[in-house]
Amino acid sequence: MADPTGMALSSKNMVRALAVLSLMLFLFSCATYNSRIGNYYSEVRNGNYQKADADLEKVKLIKARRNQLLYLLEKGKITHLLKQYDSSNVYFNQADVFMEDVRTSASDIALGTLLNPMMQTYKGEDFEKFMVHYYKALNYLYLGQPDEAMVEARRISLTSYAQQDKSKRENRYSDDAFSLMLQGVIYEQGNDINNAFIAYRNAVDIYLKNNNQYYGTNLPGQLKKDLLRTAELMGFQDEVQRYEGLLNTRFEAVAPPEGGELVLFWENGLAPVKQQQDFFFALTKDGFGNFAFVDPAGSFNIPFDFASTNARKEDLKLDDLRSLRVAFPKYQEQPPFFRSANVSLNHATYQFEPAENINTIAFATLKERFLKEMSQALSRLAVKKLAEIAARPKSDDKNKDTKEAVALAIQVFSFVSEKADTRNWQSLPHTISYMRIPLSRGVNVLQISVSGQSNQTFNLVVEGTGKLQVQNICTLR
Repeated sequence: MADPTGMALSSKNMVRALAVLSLMLFLFSCATYNSRIGNYYSEVRNGNYQKADADLEKVKLIKARRNQLLYLLEKGKITHLLKQYDSSNVYFNQADVFMEDVRTSASDIALGTLLNPMMQTYKGEDFEKFMVHYYKALNYLYLGQPDEAMVEARRISLTSYAQQDKSKRENRYSDDAFSLMLQGVIYEQGNDINNAFIAYRNAVDIYLKNNNQYYGTNLPGQLKKDLLRTAELMGFQDEVQRYEGLLNTRFEAVAPPEGGELVLFWENGLAPVKQQQDFFFALTKDGFGNFAFVDPAGSFNIPFDFASTNARKEDLKLDDLRSLRVAFPKYQEQPPFFRSANVSLNHATYQFEPAENINTIAFATLKERFLKEMSQALSRLAVKKLAEIAARPKSDDKNKDTKEAVALAIQVFSFVSEKADTRNWQSLPHTISYMRIPLSRGVNVLQISVSGQSNQTFNLVVEGTGKLQVQNICTLR
């Protein structure tokens, strides 16, 4: 015969254990990806790259199998900052292969449904894929491997085609104008003027299609000059005249500098980080039998995603799904310490022009996919809620206390395991600007001045060889 007192104690003990466990899980669940890897990013921000690299190796979270891509991206970036360009490309090549091959597995879907998206394999943001090409191309050029850089330039086109196939709707991030501009620079550096012209033209066309502004960046004046100059070099006079009209500018021929030119990229600040925000929804059903989630203010009407959950309409009971709390990521900007920069050389001063605003792209692309991902998150949460309801005891159940404890366990687990995916490649710069500087033959000492919350000046020595060179500088505060 069962001991009723013992059963009661057992249930109470279970509830106490759940309370302790839920508190621990809740505290753990409040931590974002950025806060759990904070030491590494602090050292990156302060320019202590050796220390940052050492700290990165100590973080268990980023070495988890599901975070392998983030580890490769961060290792590629930190070794680039350490000027270990060979090693950097080893990591970026692995990241490249990972992003090409990764697929959503059944276990990933199960983990995302039962736990949260943070437990799924990280596959990378779309703009992060383009940035891998940027760093790989720079690494090859620093290593004196222009042919490999040209291969990387061609791969930018493949990534663009894949992105266009993925984002067929207009007004979505389907191209990266900066990457096409970079592609033109690499082709030009390799003396492939025809492909350089095509790349510059493709980049300009993106700006023209978007009223001369693309994701927070105005059409750079240098890009206009590069397009017209390469068209002139190819003898495409019709294209010169056509784009003079479209760009409202006139082509002015300039003699090539004796020492060649330097295309200098300035990476400033750090990319935004993801935080968690909570939304509250209720499930509704319209007269046609369609289920949708609505928020209290009526701002959102999001369809139930049956495809990603395998849920059945007949299992959905509105009374059980009147209040759902869903955790969703939001970006938080990291305002750059420096706001502007210029370069002085041979009694002339050159201003950087914005070329890529990663901060704006990150915010915009998350907003573009909000409805789809929120639908998946809410549907996932509804399935967990239905599991909790199914575990509740009936009034005539003999082991009612135990079943109530199990139902409570599922309820507590669902609450504390609800967590937004706050991962992203956070050592990317906030913005990238660039300029093209004519060089004298021999040693050129460029004086670079950055200003913002304080002013700093430092020198960059470049040997003028008569060719086009490409370099980058970083101020990641």
